[in-house]
Amino acid sequence: MAAVGALIGFVFSASTDLHGPSPFWPALGAVLGLLWGAIQLLWTLSKRDAHTDLLAGDLEWVETSFSAILLASVIMYAVLQAFKIPSGSMEDTLLIGDHLFVNKFIYGVRVPFTDKRVFKLRDVRRGDVVVFEAPMNAILSRDEREQGVKKDFIKRDVGLEGDTIEVKNKQLYVNGEPQRDPHPVYKDRFTYPAAQLGLSSGDYQKLWESGRFAELRREQIGDNFGPVKVPPGCYFVMGDNRDGSFDSRFWGPLPNRLLKGKAWIVYWPFTRLKVIK
Repeated sequence: MAAVGALIGFVFSASTDLHGPSPFWPALGAVLGLLWGAIQLLWTLSKRDAHTDLLAGDLEWVETSFSAILLASVIMYAVLQAFKIPSGSMEDTLLIGDHLFVNKFIYGVRVPFTDKRVFKLRDVRRGDVVVFEAPMNAILSRDEREQGVKKDFIKRDVGLEGDTIEVKNKQLYVNGEPQRDPHPVYKDRFTYPAAQLGLSSGDYQKLWESGRFAELRREQIGDNFGPVKVPPGCYFVMGDNRDGSFDSRFWGPLPNRLLKGKAWIVYWPFTRLKVIK
């Protein structure tokens, strides 16, 4: 029971806030798991004979709790992890406060300290809602960048490597074809004209790939953007709340190495229980 308690506490309590760092939660999950395991141990000891060796019981508790935490760590790294939505960039698909599970196995398990993935079930597809570590130029706070703070974002993939992406008057085009995705919402009725940046197509592509558009206002490129070509090994992602999302239009392409997994299911609030599409 100690193992079960530690496992449940670790996985469910370690719910990471997307768009923000939360190293506190995994530690809290582990502590809660250990406390639950301790309660189970005391309950078991209370039923033992008075001559039972308490040291043996302590060692059993330590062993089972450590095993559970190790198993939970593997699950969170490679299989399944809980996240919480802190912003409205994916409305109306995902709302602020939604708790969801992310499938970290579907795109392959990343080998630690490398960019390689193993046991991949399939590649990213257009339309997948993905969770990823934010590129450094997507972190606007200078202090956070200098401190190496890592954040997780969630967006919808709209473009794969080699795709040409363009936005004209809020309409998304992929390889010249208008996309009829039912998920995007537009909460600003005004459409801003294309900014006159005075760049050649080549310079535009380079600046976009370098993430320099993160310095621009949404009004400058949010409603009219591109065209750009998605580089090899990268994706183009956007929030479903197109007028309220800081995404690939601004900070550039998403490298595969930053991908964490596919958003799978909203499990809380219970009234919003659903598979994410």
